[in-house]
Amino acid sequence: MKIYPVILSGGSGTRLWPLSRAALPKQLISVVGQRTMLQDTVTRVNNWPQVMPPLFVCGNDHRFMVAEQMREIGVKPLGIMLEPVGKNTAPAVAAAAHLLAKRDPDAVMLVLPADHVINDVEAFRDAVSRASEAVAGGALATFGILPSTPETGYGYIRRGKQVAGVGDAFVVDKFVEKPDLATAKAFLEEGSYSWNSGMFLFKATDYLEELNTHRPDIAAPVEQAVAKGYEDLDFCRLDQASFEATPSESIDYAVMEKTRKAVVVLADIGWSDVGSWSALWAVQESDSNGNVSRGDVLLQDVSNTLVRAESRMVAALGVEDLIIVETDDAVLVAHKDKVQDVKKIVDSLKSSGRSEHLHHKRVFRPWGSYESVAEGERFQVKRIIVKPGEKLSLQMHHHRAEHWVVVSGTALVTRGEEVKLLSENESIYLPIGVTHRLENPGKLPLHLIEVQSGSYLGEDDIVRFEDIYKRV
Repeated sequence: MKIYPVILSGGSGTRLWPLSRAALPKQLISVVGQRTMLQDTVTRVNNWPQVMPPLFVCGNDHRFMVAEQMREIGVKPLGIMLEPVGKNTAPAVAAAAHLLAKRDPDAVMLVLPADHVINDVEAFRDAVSRASEAVAGGALATFGILPSTPETGYGYIRRGKQVAGVGDAFVVDKFVEKPDLATAKAFLEEGSYSWNSGMFLFKATDYLEELNTHRPDIAAPVEQAVAKGYEDLDFCRLDQASFEATPSESIDYAVMEKTRKAVVVLADIGWSDVGSWSALWAVQESDSNGNVSRGDVLLQDVSNTLVRAESRMVAALGVEDLIIVETDDAVLVAHKDKVQDVKKIVDSLKSSGRSEHLHHKRVFRPWGSYESVAEGERFQVKRIIVKPGEKLSLQMHHHRAEHWVVVSGTALVTRGEEVKLLSENESIYLPIGVTHRLENPGKLPLHLIEVQSGSYLGEDDIVRFEDIYKRV
């Protein structure tokens, strides 16, 4: 049996703000450990003999970061499928299923969200092995996590009779929405409930058949979106009009709650969906006072608290049960019991027209990154890093001039008809309206300082004439 990991990387991770932003959500960040959550998700199944290269489903804005993070860990994806718009998990998995079924009619999909923590990889592998036995008989399997606490932030699955010949696998009796605390306690006492992990294993053709039976309104437009899709560089783009016509629905609602083939496989794997800061605190190793800290942190008389410092020293004194997260442009201080409401802060930022929910001060691009250093009336200073061999688009600006100073590395600059090579400490001026391009022809990263001046300094004042990344 060949198993194809399908990695869903479309979430925005608003409940881990300010670390997670729309342009750089939690699955693309090093939240636990040194690798990003996306890299951890791929790495934990990468060396299984029956597992094929992963297929990713993500949004257009994250496509180059997904590709770059796979390059960093030496993984060549089967493909990176781009959703024109987020439509929840049922359509995303259906699109992946069509691609896999065309490639391999017997393909088995291991559907994994990109932002989960699994501490016991061997136990997870055992759970997948048991699930594959049920899947071989036509089942659609989900993984139920053995609950350790009456958690109100997870959905639950009630198991029915055991599947013959498969250890700890049961027919799904029903799915239950996130309960209140009293109901969650009753579930634990009753003993037949597990947490709904949102991970699945099934044959691509079986999933498509059940989707077509129970939700043809989803199945038809997704099939059309795939059929009309096309290759763009290393990415697979779905037809936008067809996919936008697809109802937004989860796998649970669209298929798993309706099919008679649903099976839940019990898994005790040290799992968390890291859906909040308190969940992140719970899955990390703490000190003798129950504190979890990362970065330059100083604690005195502090207990049961998470403190994360990204850009400066953070000191806490005489507090308990808090979440303190510092980034270069925002600081969050919240009681652990209130972290589910972080989304309200993000909503407030959106409604007030601010940008702190969208991106960090350092913004990543396929060619590298830029970071705002200083800004004021009619000027802005940025630090730009261009990766070796990469280049920005050939472009011009209507409202601003730019002055580039090379800090380290080598820059190949196009300015109108002129092409000039700049070395360390050399600079060049780019007047308003002049066509220009920046390239790094060297083998080391190019670092430079950009000084912008003019009447309008927004990122949308760019007219692109040529771009190797095919951006508009």
